[in-house]
Amino acid sequence: MNATIIQAVNDALHEEMDNDDQTIVFGQDVAESGGVFRATEDLKETFGTERVLDTPLSEIAIVGSAIGLATHGFRPIAEIQFSGFLPPAFDQLVTNASRIRWRTHGELTVPMVVRTPYGAGVRALEHHSESLEAAYGHVPGLKVVIPSTPHDAKGMLISAIRDPDPVLFMEPKHVYRSLREEIPEKAYTEPLGEAAVRQEGDDLTVISWGAMMHNTLEAVENLSINADVIDLRTISPLDRETILDSVKKTGRCVIVHEAAKTGGFGAELMATINDDALMYLEAPISRVTGFDVPVPLLSMEDYYIPHPPRIEKAIEETLAY
Repeated sequence: MNATIIQAVNDALHEEMDNDDQTIVFGQDVAESGGVFRATEDLKETFGTERVLDTPLSEIAIVGSAIGLATHGFRPIAEIQFSGFLPPAFDQLVTNASRIRWRTHGELTVPMVVRTPYGAGVRALEHHSESLEAAYGHVPGLKVVIPSTPHDAKGMLISAIRDPDPVLFMEPKHVYRSLREEIPEKAYTEPLGEAAVRQEGDDLTVISWGAMMHNTLEAVENLSINADVIDLRTISPLDRETILDSVKKTGRCVIVHEAAKTGGFGAELMATINDDALMYLEAPISRVTGFDVPVPLLSMEDYYIPHPPRIEKAIEETLAY
């Protein structure tokens, strides 16, 4: 099956709803219109209005309802139209969803998924382009997953739905439809908490995730260097072993993400490397990120996003150090 990320997500939802009649989907406009990006298209027609429901515009109610359903035998999949609208539900994720296993000494778990498109690059309005993955990755008990390819989107979403604990599944909307890949038609899983090495090399390590993974691969290809290119895929839990093994081999590292620099997840990666691989470094770690401003509108978005020339410059400076 040759699929885009959005088709892979839709296929995963169909597979898991067909696999388990306790799996339900709800959110704003997911039933009648198939979601703002059509990720839930045809679900209502296939599984009916009792399992695919439109909700009021209240993110805290959507996520709160998912928590209640998850503790009573269901596997809810809640959609938040854009990740910039998720902060009102932050309280539910932090105070309830992530803590119930701990609070009940394992007696209750919360097998729920919150799906949300994130990131810039589609000329969206304010609060539609945020990359706040670092904030959610800071919450113990909440898994944060960010696929970058159609294959991972389907396999990791199925893994997230089957997981016994809450998962925030952040989908890079900039590449929703801009790339295609052959994926199995049947259900399959990709592990949560394991990074993928997209390219192997000895010159340096380049780490990224989501839509920026493709800008990173393009930059490495333009420079014709032998780099380890690591796709994190999961922000929490973090695959520290793959990162540290790579940096110990190459001695140099560049981190690429589109979120603002200050407090971005790149800082956590730098701390991880400094904690356990500092003596292997031959150059300072470099970050290529968004700027410490709200994501700008329209044409200025192109300046904000770390495009290949910015990444190439950082790689060249790190190699030349």
